[in-house]
Amino acid sequence: MKTFSNRYIFIYSTVLVAVVAVILSVVATSLKPLQERNQRVETKQMLLRTIGVESTTANAEDLYAKHITETETAEGKPYFRFDGGVVIPLRGTGLWGPIWGYMAFGEDGSVVGAVFDHKGETPGLGGEISTDKFAARFVGKRMDTEPIHLKKHADKENRYEVDAISGGTMTSNGVTAMLAAAFDDYSALLNGSTDPGCGESNISNSNEQ
Repeated sequence: MKTFSNRYIFIYSTVLVAVVAVILSVVATSLKPLQERNQRVETKQMLLRTIGVESTTANAEDLYAKHITETETAEGKPYFRFDGGVVIPLRGTGLWGPIWGYMAFGEDGSVVGAVFDHKGETPGLGGEISTDKFAARFVGKRMDTEPIHLKKHADKENRYEVDAISGGTMTSNGVTAMLAAAFDDYSALLNGSTDPGCGESNISNSNEQ
């Protein structure tokens, strides 16, 4: 039976690890453009869903170019315009990691659509934020004078309250904090104030209704 010295085994293992590392590096580099495109398309699909436009990976970029315009506030905060309103991005932290989404506001200042997603919230609990059922709770709400907040047994007539997720208190708190941060960033846009960097907002002040 042939045996190998420790030196041979060490050299062989080192070479093998180096070869595998090179192969993995080449594969990762070659796949990066595809991964970036997929991420870009997924983001555009989320934005389109927010304004009620369904899309596929094949037509998302064309539909996005047709319906959505990227812009920013005078402070450099990015947001999006569509025919009938604006969409603001949402970024925050849930129980187990990042949460994010987009919220669309119509000309009257009320929410016309929302989309949320997460990286690691618990399925059936905090993970519910990624469902259409959860997003639908926000339609008709407002963010003109104060942020929307999640609350157990929310008053459905209160346009700033949304039912919290049952069993998902920490994620609900994360969504509330995320919306508060978005309100701080976009309050001038959402309450109908003039944005010096982008002209008059499409959002009407609630006092005008």
